[in-house]
Amino acid sequence: MKNSLETKLGFFVALTMLAAVLIVETLGNFNWFRGGYHVVGMFNTVQDLKEGNEVKMAGVEIGKVVSIQLTGQKARVVMKINNGEVVKTDSTATIKFMGLMGQNYVSISFGSAQAPQASDGTVLESVEQPDLNAIMAKLNNAATGIENFGRSFSGEKLNNLLGPLIDFVKQNGGHLGGSISNIENITAQIASGKGTVGKLIYDQSLYNSAMGTVSNLQATIASARQVVTGVRNGKGTLGRLATDPGLYIQAASAMTNLNQILIKINQGQGTVGKLVNDQEFYKNAQLSLQKLDKAADGLEDQGPLSVLGIVVGNLF
Repeated sequence: MKNSLETKLGFFVALTMLAAVLIVETLGNFNWFRGGYHVVGMFNTVQDLKEGNEVKMAGVEIGKVVSIQLTGQKARVVMKINNGEVVKTDSTATIKFMGLMGQNYVSISFGSAQAPQASDGTVLESVEQPDLNAIMAKLNNAATGIENFGRSFSGEKLNNLLGPLIDFVKQNGGHLGGSISNIENITAQIASGKGTVGKLIYDQSLYNSAMGTVSNLQATIASARQVVTGVRNGKGTLGRLATDPGLYIQAASAMTNLNQILIKINQGQGTVGKLVNDQEFYKNAQLSLQKLDKAADGLEDQGPLSVLGIVVGNLF
């Protein structure tokens, strides 16, 4: 009887423990019976991340956080990834939070298709998220600044600021009304296509003329491009002048010959050289001009034959 009671009690305790383990495992609080591999992330701050928080990829849970420890100036987060879930070596780990009141979790990116799968102990690159507490502090400071700015506009200060403007409007109400009426008339005329501005906006012929001018300009540019292309290809007179090496050689030879001729003229060689450099020729030419001048003075009262005789006599 005693053995039967102990046996029943042992079975009851064993079943109770098994049921508790199954319930806890079903709720997902720990992973005693799940296989997997571990990956590591190094963070500057874990932002209230706790052991047991979820590890997700594209919003789908793929593991749990199993350990958080300080290592030097970093927080070392160890994550257990479930079997069958693929994390790549170039995947990144980011600590995120589920809403303002939700718990934090680790989000892992897919990584590239060509990267190898992470193995047990692989350290993933971490991406730091802005600290929620720092963001809330900045928002609080901004709200405080806005509140102080609003308080600075008391009734007296507001009157001092807007008073001159109100007085100006009261004193110039008629002028302002007339200006507004004029603006309304001008805009109405523009809207109806009247005046220069209205025609510029609504006149279809002006638009067509402008489009025609643009088309002509485009055609001119196309023609200019064809000319430039033809010159580059050596077509036409300009093309030959620009690209024909024979013409360049001929021009260089002509310049050389011209330079040699000028040198000879400067040295007094040849007929032109003597005409330019012979001093005796210059004196004879000057003497002949003087004789012609004298002969011209005596032509007024002489007949044709006498004039011819005087010219011949003065010259010879």
